[in-house]
Amino acid sequence: MPLRLDSRDPGFAARFAALVDARREADADVSRDVAAILKRVRAEGDAALADYTQRFDRHDLDSRGWSVEPADTRAALDGIPAALRDALELAAARIATYHEKQKPQDSDGVDGAGVRLGARWRAVDAAGLYVPGGRAAYPSSVLMNAIPAKVAGVERIAIVTPTPGGEINPMVLAAARIAGIEEIWRVGGAQAIAALAYGTARIRAVDVITGPGNAWVAEAKRQLYGVVGIDMVAGPSEIVVVADGRNDPEWTAADLLSQSEHDPTSQSILFTDDAAFADAVAAAVERQIPALSTAAVARASWDANGAIILVRALDEAMPLVDRLAPEHLELAVDDPEPLFAQVRHAGSVFLGRMTPEAVGDYVAGPNHVLPTGRRARFSSGLSVLDFMKRTSFLGLDAAAIGAIGPAAVALAQAEGLPAHAASVALRLR
Repeated sequence: MPLRLDSRDPGFAARFAALVDARREADADVSRDVAAILKRVRAEGDAALADYTQRFDRHDLDSRGWSVEPADTRAALDGIPAALRDALELAAARIATYHEKQKPQDSDGVDGAGVRLGARWRAVDAAGLYVPGGRAAYPSSVLMNAIPAKVAGVERIAIVTPTPGGEINPMVLAAARIAGIEEIWRVGGAQAIAALAYGTARIRAVDVITGPGNAWVAEAKRQLYGVVGIDMVAGPSEIVVVADGRNDPEWTAADLLSQSEHDPTSQSILFTDDAAFADAVAAAVERQIPALSTAAVARASWDANGAIILVRALDEAMPLVDRLAPEHLELAVDDPEPLFAQVRHAGSVFLGRMTPEAVGDYVAGPNHVLPTGRRARFSSGLSVLDFMKRTSFLGLDAAAIGAIGPAAVALAQAEGLPAHAASVALRLR
């Protein structure tokens, strides 16, 4: 059964602290296994990829084919129902429009000392996108990762994806076609991350790797950070809903289950100031779970990681929400602005009763690749900036170095770096 807490209970502080500190990542220590995989791929390249694919995905890359041909993505797009194609195209258009507004502007100017200062933004040369297979085969994630890279101006975008039995979800291929991605490799797992980072004879190395994956993929990204850029080390999905008693409990229950059905380690939490509503939502969850095709996963997640927290007033909930720093936060009230103004840490916020988190997963526009595990305290969701880097520049003439150079000489001498001091002082004579 899910956790039930009441902020008026004497033991609330300790029990809530335990909820905040609970770790929901996979129990298995995968670090050593991942390190071995990375080392082998770096040493053996494609031979290691072929062996791991045969072992884990049960097919032979040499006979099945290492990559997906453009004709296959075109056929997949042509083969899906028109309504699904329209939905993907609507999502792609809205995601592109939202992310276009994130593109940073170059700067270039001269300050009061006559120094030219500025910054120039450029896209990385190549990006690798990890697209999960198996339980999590999500065409929406293809769009959410590929479109920001396209908007940023990345010239080469490569997808890697596990293909159990050699098969790929046609919706994933259709989404790749809509996003304009033609380089797709039938390789998944930590070994695919290694291939993107180090490069092999077939798969050229990239500069940035993004995209969700299982514990092995997340650990591979963590270990390879610095060899390549990564978006984030993502953990299990999570949602926090702050709702008063004027909500429909069936709606709120569905919102909570929208994350519970992702994975047994996902987390769904309700804050409310209405005890009767809390009971009604709990009952609605119990009614809805058996009807889900994902019932087993949702049940495991809700029972192990779900929580309903009763507070005196919704304002009391907001500091508690900040301590959780959730991936998704719904503010299901008539006027969410006063509560929204109090939010300091959240991956994405969904305002009002008519804004379910699930709409943000698909067609709203903002990115659904978001920080989990309280990482919203210090990081943000995937954006165009993850595929770009900034180069600063400056230019001085004789007058400018005369104005600021003596201070540089003084600081260099104070730091015990005489060559630094000389490189400036020689120009001051």
